[in-house]
Amino acid sequence: MSELNSITVDVVSDVVCPWCFIGQKRLDKAIASVGDVEIHIRWRPFQLDPTIPPQGQDRREYMMAKFGSAQRIREIHARIEPLGEAEGISFAFDAIKVAPNTLDAHRLIRWAGAVGEDVQNRLVRRLFQLNFEEGANLGDHGVLTEAAREAGMDASVVETLLPTDADVDSVRTEIATASRMGITGVPCFLLEGKYAVMGAQDADTLADAIRQVAAAKAKGELERVD
Repeated sequence: MSELNSITVDVVSDVVCPWCFIGQKRLDKAIASVGDVEIHIRWRPFQLDPTIPPQGQDRREYMMAKFGSAQRIREIHARIEPLGEAEGISFAFDAIKVAPNTLDAHRLIRWAGAVGEDVQNRLVRRLFQLNFEEGANLGDHGVLTEAAREAGMDASVVETLLPTDADVDSVRTEIATASRMGITGVPCFLLEGKYAVMGAQDADTLADAIRQVAAAKAKGELERVD
């Protein structure tokens, strides 16, 4: 396809955000329905809570401190679970024992993007599955290294880089940039770096936005898209 029949979608997300997992599934559906547009996906970092210590925190304690009661937590999970089920997600919130700091996961996603778009997409999907369906600790370097291997990355390189500060500043700079752009919640879908679709919108809404931006780009009228 020509460049004018393609657009880039930057997905600003955090791998411990359940709405981001739902948004990823809905984006997949939207892409499948827009067959005449070539869509390139890039995953961008965001941290819901950068104050979590590097070793993580007991998730039950963390959620209780954040939401105040077990009943409130159950209500939140009960609202999300059927939405996930509709998208083929089997949320297993009770299996998640650790609330991780996701900085290292975002570093890994950044490295995956340098390997290739497909590799990055596979990695992000695997990280979502590990956290929400298998209860894995995404702050654990062993978990991250194995996810990298499964996605097609060189696990030995990842294993060497994770204990270092490689790309820590770069990831934090990207997160700060998102904040300056006014992104305060995720997921956020940035089409052609200009037009934002906020939240885990349904697949039809995402597909419509993609078609509008692609059509405007093809006509050289991208600046006039609302």
